Amino acid sequence: MKQGFSGSVCGRPFSIALYGAAALLIAAQLAACSQKDSKAAEKKGGPAVPVTVANVVAMTVPLRVQAIGNVEPYATVAVKARVDGQIVKVFFTDGQEVAAEQPLFQLDPRPFQASLQQAEAALLRDKAQLDRARTQQQRYQDLLQKNFISPDAYAQFVTNADTAAAAVRASEAALENARLQLEYSTIRSPINGRTGKILIQLGNMVKANDTNPLVVVNQVAPVYLSFAVPEQHLAPIRKYMALGKLPVEARAQGADNSASGELAFIDNTVDAATGTVRLRAVFQNKDRTLWPGQFVTAVITLQEQLDAIVVPSQAVQIGPKGQFVFVIKPDLVAEVREVIVERVEGAQTIIAKGLAPGERIVINGQSRLVQGARVSLAPEAAKS
Repeated sequence: MKQGFSGSVCGRPFSIALYGAAALLIAAQLAACSQKDSKAAEKKGGPAVPVTVANVVAMTVPLRVQAIGNVEPYATVAVKARVDGQIVKVFFTDGQEVAAEQPLFQLDPRPFQASLQQAEAALLRDKAQLDRARTQQQRYQDLLQKNFISPDAYAQFVTNADTAAAAVRASEAALENARLQLEYSTIRSPINGRTGKILIQLGNMVKANDTNPLVVVNQVAPVYLSFAVPEQHLAPIRKYMALGKLPVEARAQGADNSASGELAFIDNTVDAATGTVRLRAVFQNKDRTLWPGQFVTAVITLQEQLDAIVVPSQAVQIGPKGQFVFVIKPDLVAEVREVIVERVEGAQTIIAKGLAPGERIVINGQSRLVQGARVSLAPEAAKS
């Protein structure tokens, strides 16, 4: 006869004669104990969830409006010839910076020089005839006073002098026109700017005011930036623009630095089709950061908001009741806190209501959190 033994499992006595049956009974009771311990642990908060936290801060943040804009040249001139002629010299290369009045093209000046010389000779001839006519008028005036000639005869000499004087004035005008024609044979840049591609090459004949320009010059310093914003921004933009100049920053995609300018123009109507209003900013663009035709991100700063409640944008979650964050209490327990978001500024969110400076919020690990969950802080967060 086998000797039995007695004992207890989870505080319960048992007496089993057979070792196999005892082992099965012990395993079952141990499993029941494990379930009870797990439930008890859950009631106490369960295992701590690792999270990363950040502090709620009060700081000065700008109130800004952002839009996509297009860079436009400050001035654009399609350079054309003002006289007919053949291009005999080009003084610049494609894409060169040029100054106002800098020569760009030279037309063959010889026909214009010949016309100028002809006009100078005609003026000398007419001046000589005027001198002779005035001398005759003076002589016959003396004879008229002595009654040697009739008044009608004297009137003819007066007419001759007046005609000669008119011929001199006409010759002077012709001479000035010849000088202009010679000056126009040198085609100059009308503005400071940057040339495009030469459209009519050396050796070609050109006509005055031809349809096709010789080259297009764009003024790239300063430049305009045109962009549109939703009409709900029109009132605050007008309000703050009335108080002073509004700064505008522009940054091209992939650029290392941004350009600074100021708002210069608000269109006088809202586009009914898009519900937007056109704005224009001026940039000095001395470093040529902006380029005509380029699309950039424009940001208008309306004012600086003091003591704004700011949190990282990744901390704000969206739930059935709206937006919320997880606030970590001093005892490392998570609390669901509903918040009202005023606006988002890039990686930061400005909170209108729901948080106070100094509180700690979760910015990473929210997916495993519930109300009242215990948390453990990341090393860098625990030190802060």
